[in-house]
Amino acid sequence: MKTKCIAFVATGDIKCGNMVKLKTFVLFLHISAPIALEAAQSTCCGELSNVKVPLKLVTSYYRTSSSCPRCAIVFKTIKGREFCVDPETPWVKSHVAKVDKRTTTATKAQTKSLTV
Repeated sequence: MKTKCIAFVATGDIKCGNMVKLKTFVLFLHISAPIALEAAQSTCCGELSNVKVPLKLVTSYYRTSSSCPRCAIVFKTIKGREFCVDPETPWVKSHVAKVDKRTTTATKAQTKSLTV
C-alpha cells in the first residue's frame, strides 16, 4: 500500500519531495529565531568610556550580549544616558555590587510592604 504525502498550504500543494524541505526549513527557523532575536535586541559598545560615572546617578545597568565583539557593562543614569564601561575596572565592579544591593533592598522592602 502506497502512503500519500500531501499537505495543503496557503501557497498551494506540497508533495512528498517538498515536505522534507519544508520540515527542514521550519526546524531552521525554530533554531535560528531566538539567536536572531537576541542579536536584534542587544546593544553593543564601540568605545568604552573612561569617565567614572557617579554612583548616585546610576539607576541600573546591563551587560552587553555575548554576540557583541567587546564585553562591556552599560550604566543607565537618572537622565537616561547610557555609558559603556569596562567590566574589569575596579570602580565598575564596585558600582555593580552597590546597584545590585540597592535593587535587592528595594525589592525586599516592596515585598514586605505588600505582605503587611
